[in-house]
Amino acid sequence: MIVFDVKDWESAYENGRNIPGGTEYPGPWVAPAENFRNSANARLDLAYGEGARHRYDLFLPEGTPRGLFVFVHGGYWIALDKSYWSHLAAGAVARGWAVAIPSYDLCPDVSIADITGQVGAAIAHAAREIAGPIVISGHSAGGHLVSAMMCHDSPLPGAVQTRLKHVVSISGLHDLRPLMNTARNDLLKLDMESAEANSPALKRPLPGVQLTAWVGGGERQEFLRQAALLPNIWHGLGARTACVVEPDRHHFSVIDGLADPDSPLMRAALDPAEATEPGK
Repeated sequence: MIVFDVKDWESAYENGRNIPGGTEYPGPWVAPAENFRNSANARLDLAYGEGARHRYDLFLPEGTPRGLFVFVHGGYWIALDKSYWSHLAAGAVARGWAVAIPSYDLCPDVSIADITGQVGAAIAHAAREIAGPIVISGHSAGGHLVSAMMCHDSPLPGAVQTRLKHVVSISGLHDLRPLMNTARNDLLKLDMESAEANSPALKRPLPGVQLTAWVGGGERQEFLRQAALLPNIWHGLGARTACVVEPDRHHFSVIDGLADPDSPLMRAALDPAEATEPGK
């Protein structure tokens, strides 16, 4: 018999203090992101809304893009912005894809529902700039936000939904109810009603979109459980899903593969969309 019982919810969702060197993040990402941003073919700070943080960076490959790849950052909906992640565009750009990385407003100034709408607006704006199939990925809270894009109540316009081929939730949070037990909820301001209303695991998936949940083998047990949860539920609702546990990766290193065009993560993210391109 196996008994599951979380006695310390704060520790269950705390990454930095449970990873050697984890409290140094996001510092290690600053220089690689800046170096890539300064050397890439990029259109920076494109406005998708009226707010100061309603901006995204668009990184372009040589020639006509094969499609649009989007990365949505994490930070528990309360921290960080697009500037820390520019280098993660390298993998998709090298494979011929345009990459959009947006910022968004943060809790408690806005709600998680507001942020979800902003991410939808950012993707829709980028989709007007770049033709072709769309693949979206996100890390941690960003995994939640991209998963919300393929829910039945997605904020994406219908024309964008039809172009969406694959959602890759990396260490994503798909059921928000446990977060009410953490100190972060002082800023998230979730109650049972809003937690349920914003949990992809409690919603229906859009038809025709593949979901992949990707998580590091060295992550906290709750992140492993959250990763397995959504593909399990949505598979039962008819979606094509996968859950991949990448060995020897923790919560912060699990996204490194996005910078490498030949990494298992990058290949898995783009293969479903590249296989559906005209002439393939």
